[in-house]
Amino acid sequence: MKLFVRDLTVIDASYLCEKRGMVGESWILDVVMSGELNEMSMVLDFSRVKKQIKQLVDEYVDHRLIVPTQNSRIHVAESKPGYATVDLLREGKSIHLNCPEQAYCYIDDDAVTIESVTQHLHKVLEGKLPENVQGLELKLRHEKIDGAFYHYSHGLKKHDGNCQRIAHGHRSPVELIVDGQRDTELELQWAERWQDIYLGSSEDVVALPELGLSEHAAVASDTTHYGFRYTAPQGEFELAIARAETEILNTDTTVELLAQYIGEQVSPTVKGKSLDVVAYEGVGKGAMASVVF
Repeated sequence: MKLFVRDLTVIDASYLCEKRGMVGESWILDVVMSGELNEMSMVLDFSRVKKQIKQLVDEYVDHRLIVPTQNSRIHVAESKPGYATVDLLREGKSIHLNCPEQAYCYIDDDAVTIESVTQHLHKVLEGKLPENVQGLELKLRHEKIDGAFYHYSHGLKKHDGNCQRIAHGHRSPVELIVDGQRDTELELQWAERWQDIYLGSSEDVVALPELGLSEHAAVASDTTHYGFRYTAPQGEFELAIARAETEILNTDTTVELLAQYIGEQVSPTVKGKSLDVVAYEGVGKGAMASVVF
């Protein structure tokens, strides 16, 4: 007997890639379990499936920076108890972090792919399900998006939950509606602008020498990189990332403020017309803003 749950949860995370840098991602998780019926004539109660598996995925993978530890360009080291530095060495665009361990998800592979993350999820769930569950199939997939989308990473220091982690992200559509009609050209322009972008807040910017990064960060400078640091309930977060892959906002980077920011940036190109912005944060959620002239 098999029990399936589609759209069990969404993983919103970022990962390190030697070609693309820091990539914000959103994956939908489907689950199929096989096994003998229990005393309730079920393989597993649906409510327990959703709660148990989602809790484990949220705890160990979601809203973390996924780090492929077998990649020769990546270096991981303890910086102090409970903290680690992570460095991705790329020509002119290296990435350096010093964060609490719970901000990272380490996978035993040289690249982050749907397959490698799925394999890691199997390891996370192994031995944690009821004995009568004999088989487990996991499927990660992207949302089908009709139109333009971008990948962004950020951190929300004022958030009480895991959004406070400085390097997590989303794969997000954007809709720009001009005089009641979607403008696909403007949407594509914005998606190109924010392709694999890090969105930082100006109030978190610090000079690189003020950060407690590893010796690998010596390849970065204030002319090539932005430095970010803030303290949140989970601890102190530090990041150095290439200026070419960063956009600085004068506000926090909540999706509400991102929708407003996009509207402010786009509005000069559509003067005299109404503009509505629908900005998504991952799958099926987001914020809307209208620009009034």
